[in-house]
Amino acid sequence: MRVVRGDWGAWGLVLALAGGCSGGKEGGQGGPGGGPQGGQQGQGGGKPMPVQVLQVQPGPVRDTREYVGTLISRRSITVFPQVAGYVQSIAVHPGDTVRSGQVLLVVDPRQERATLRATQAQKASAVASREFARKTRERSAQLLKEGLVSRQDYEQAVAQAEQAVAQARAAEAQIQNQQVQLGFFSVSAPFDGIVGDIPVKLGDYVSSETALTIVDQSRALELSVQVPVDQASRVKLGQTPLEVLDDDGKPVVRAPAFFVATTPNPATQLVEVKAAFVNTVGLRAGQLVRAQLVYDVREALKMPTTAVTRQGSQSFAMVVGQSDGGTVAKRQPVTLGLVEGNDYEVLKGLDAGTQVVISGVQQLRDGMPITAKPAQQGQTEGMPDTSAPGTGGGADAGR
Repeated sequence: MRVVRGDWGAWGLVLALAGGCSGGKEGGQGGPGGGPQGGQQGQGGGKPMPVQVLQVQPGPVRDTREYVGTLISRRSITVFPQVAGYVQSIAVHPGDTVRSGQVLLVVDPRQERATLRATQAQKASAVASREFARKTRERSAQLLKEGLVSRQDYEQAVAQAEQAVAQARAAEAQIQNQQVQLGFFSVSAPFDGIVGDIPVKLGDYVSSETALTIVDQSRALELSVQVPVDQASRVKLGQTPLEVLDDDGKPVVRAPAFFVATTPNPATQLVEVKAAFVNTVGLRAGQLVRAQLVYDVREALKMPTTAVTRQGSQSFAMVVGQSDGGTVAKRQPVTLGLVEGNDYEVLKGLDAGTQVVISGVQQLRDGMPITAKPAQQGQTEGMPDTSAPGTGGGADAGR
């Protein structure tokens, strides 16, 4: 019995050794990590990857900073009534566009109208007295010639006629004054503009010290921004442009700065910068807008943001290179400056005319074969940004 068990143990040892040798041989020929074929796949061999490329070219680079701007009317007035009374009607709403002379609000004029009617009655009486005095003077003159009245009676008739004329003129002047006063009960816009807030309501008692509303003229506007002290020192009066941006970040208004505050705001430690412009794009006084200051414009090499990858703090671009096997992608360290729109400013690492890969960057590795196809102008717009840290071919290459 012991002899039989020993024979089986020997045979088991022989079979185990044979199986190990066979497995090692297969792994060496076709395994993922061994043999020439596995090594060739690890180096990116096979069919070249089609990519789009673009030549790096110089272009204008703008050094800008974006701020929140406030539009200020260059012609704005707070409207006060010139009479006292109760608000009878309000003819406009906040935000309405009004013309010069258009009625904004009416103060109850009934008492002034009653006074005017009384004065008009007085004028009628004065005119009648004036006519009677005139005729009396004419009769006295005729009687004086005939010797029927004394000179003293004549002179008295003349004085009464002149007094009646003066009384009629005074009544007429009083009527004109009251008519002017009556016009003040209708508060009108002093010029074309936009109505601001209206803090009073129907039935409120107002006086000459009550602010009724504000009328702003939006034809001539000022753009005001608050900038840090170190940036304010870069602003050149009459040269540094201020721009109003639309929702897409494109300038719709551009005007040079005409004012830089000499001291910062004590509360914010920011410096006010202003530019003035003629409003032709429908902006409104008091509106908050996106604005930017263009501190500098210079010529520099530019490359699309889609061509940039990062590894840590280092930026890379995949450039078109040549090897014994043909065209390949080579990872090139670059130093970048400002970013404007879809382009980076290239400070170091590339020369004008260098072809950089702008598509499929995430799948590329250093030395991978590629088929380069020139990109059409404007084709880089809308491509995903691959410049985030730790993504794309440049972030993984070399690991």
